[in-house]
Amino acid sequence: MHNNFKKLTLAAAVAAVTFASQANAGGYQINEQSVSGQGYGHAGRSSNVNDATIVFGNPAGMSFLDRAQFTVGGTYLNVKTDIDNAEYTPMLSGTGGSTAEGDMVPGSFIPFAFYAHPVNEKLAFGFGVYAPFGSKTDYEDSFAGRTFGTLTEVTVASAQPTVSYRFNDQWSVGAGVTYNQVDGKLHRQAPTPLAPGLNAELDSRVEGDDEAWGYNLGVIYQPVPETTFGLTYRSKVDYNLEGDFSASSPVLDQLGVGSITDTASLDLTTPETVNFSLTQQMTDRLKLMFGASWVRWSQFDEILVEGSQGNTITQEPQNYENAWAFASGGEYQLTPTLALRAGITLDFTPTNDNDRSVRIPSDDRRIFSVGAGWTPVDDFTVDVAYSYLTERSTSVEQGGPTDPRGQFSGDYKNEAQGFGAQLTYRF
Repeated sequence: MHNNFKKLTLAAAVAAVTFASQANAGGYQINEQSVSGQGYGHAGRSSNVNDATIVFGNPAGMSFLDRAQFTVGGTYLNVKTDIDNAEYTPMLSGTGGSTAEGDMVPGSFIPFAFYAHPVNEKLAFGFGVYAPFGSKTDYEDSFAGRTFGTLTEVTVASAQPTVSYRFNDQWSVGAGVTYNQVDGKLHRQAPTPLAPGLNAELDSRVEGDDEAWGYNLGVIYQPVPETTFGLTYRSKVDYNLEGDFSASSPVLDQLGVGSITDTASLDLTTPETVNFSLTQQMTDRLKLMFGASWVRWSQFDEILVEGSQGNTITQEPQNYENAWAFASGGEYQLTPTLALRAGITLDFTPTNDNDRSVRIPSDDRRIFSVGAGWTPVDDFTVDVAYSYLTERSTSVEQGGPTDPRGQFSGDYKNEAQGFGAQLTYRF
């Protein structure tokens, strides 16, 4: 019984970390790598060269900068979640929670820093540090769906050296290598039969990390000075997450069993993305931008977790779909020192109704943004931006009558506000 007990709880906990990491990359893929770009909804991410954040937006754009510059900043995200009609039916008596308070996403600050250095009119180098993926959900201890997840914290940090070369007035290319590190923490309450008539909820915890390499490619085409096309490709990144698992319970302590520990491994792949954008200078003061992003999520069709002996712990279909996002925005140069920005973004989820989880209960989004850039002197610019995100109301249904975790259902409505600020200094 002891060995079966370990396999059951390990499978539940490790499956949770796999799903949360992957869902986070789709449902909560971070866009906060530029506050100047945030102001117009990142519509011109691959084509609008404003500052050193173009190192991330499109490495080919560095060679369009007139001098070296350093940009640092970040965005604070404040998320609000309402949960209605939450219901939980346990398979095992004495398990499951009773509350659904919502607002389980703590406020978080997402920083970034970029440096771009044109060597001459053709060649430029750059470097960036940023977060491409990350999320945190933290439910109350008595959450009705706590057997499916209570705490999910996943962070990916990337460092990117970059080079750009401009062939002529029309064409420029760029490439960057990314070093990526992922860290994850996941908690849940795992209902487990310890003996006939004796059930317990185990505090299951998984921590894991890995590091891997990827790359970015970009091209810019400017047929006339007023029109700029940009195309950026970001590679997939393959991780092999090594995790430590532990499960504890007062009932185990009373039985003299103590905490249970084990190891497990799983393969993660964050998908490749393609971004295309157009920047059109309409007048001396006004420019408009349009952007489209595509993420190849269709390669994520299942969760496959292997145990310490190489055995298959769990194998669950996910059936993700390729995801699109579209953005339109503009910038108006009100005075020689002040630029005003606005944009709207439509971001479509890769998840489906059957596989949506309490860990990342997201759906299609609409994002409305405004911003401004103030340049009091030629060497220094301050950018600020505000974004309001609203998601389509969605439902989560997990488990079933024969699932040892029980059955949970609830309706979710997510909203978020983003407050961004950045500083750019030109040398």
